[in-house]
Amino acid sequence: MTGRSTNTRVLITGITGFVGSHLADYLLDDVSNVEVAGLARWRSPVDNIRHILNRIDLAYGDLLDLPSLKTVLAGHRPDIIFHLAAQSYVPFSYTSPVVTLETNVIGTCNLLEAVKEMKLATGYDPVIHICSSSEVYGQVREDEVPINEDVPLRPASPYAVSKVAEDRLAYQYWLCWKLRTVTTRMFTHTGPRRGEVFVTSNFARQIAAIEAGQQTPRLKVGNLESVRTFLDVKDAVRAYWLLVTKCPPGEVYNIGGVETMTVGEMLKRLLKFARVKDIEVVVDPARLRPADVTLQIPCIDKFTTATGWRPVIKFDQTLRDLLDYWREYIARH
Repeated sequence: MTGRSTNTRVLITGITGFVGSHLADYLLDDVSNVEVAGLARWRSPVDNIRHILNRIDLAYGDLLDLPSLKTVLAGHRPDIIFHLAAQSYVPFSYTSPVVTLETNVIGTCNLLEAVKEMKLATGYDPVIHICSSSEVYGQVREDEVPINEDVPLRPASPYAVSKVAEDRLAYQYWLCWKLRTVTTRMFTHTGPRRGEVFVTSNFARQIAAIEAGQQTPRLKVGNLESVRTFLDVKDAVRAYWLLVTKCPPGEVYNIGGVETMTVGEMLKRLLKFARVKDIEVVVDPARLRPADVTLQIPCIDKFTTATGWRPVIKFDQTLRDLLDYWREYIARH
């Protein structure tokens, strides 16, 4: 991706992950004149992007290694950077808070520092999407719902703390150095390739395993009373492209779905699509968090006003797609 190409050059950190791989798919298939590169660690599995390896430029480096980031940026000079790489599993952050903070905070700071140094030296000035999270809001009060961008940040996990830091780093680098950062606080999103530790994907995988006779018809769950607003990952990545092409730097935007329900209601919908009936649902104490965030309903008015974006994929379709993904996965393995 060097030379004099007039295409828009995009770099996705975390391209091998769930959202990163779907974003790459979207850019390659639905956006014209875009060249896609991805930052990956040498040991990152490429299962999610195997089908597009011949269409992207995979650059190896590490967010915790500043020289490697400088090398990647100097070699590719992306016009747009989607910073999606993170330690994103909330329960793991309680077990390993230092790793979570190092990866998410120091890693993000390294990326911003690398861009800043290139800007000061050469005038390099990309748009940088910083992916924060709805987890930064923590446990909101009922009178703060739907949650807008002005609701106080009350992070309830090391992961949420790390995302507050990323969020504010993005603003600080805009304020001090005029790096063109724009930040999203994404609410619950899911779809095929979602890691099996996340709730919708975990439930779908268990159902697929039960259907295949690999698990007894007992589905293990955590807290089913949490309220979530669900979004399909394909709608999410479409929103990300609109973000970097329409939204001004220094701003932060909530992005989320419009279908709200408890986790238990989501599970009931998913079970309707199961080929095995009479699946027993069992609460597993190990799946309960030390501090849960139980009320996440976004106000997305700021983003929809800025971009005209709205979710278009119905959540039942998302659940069908997710369940089919795990059926196919289990059949292959």
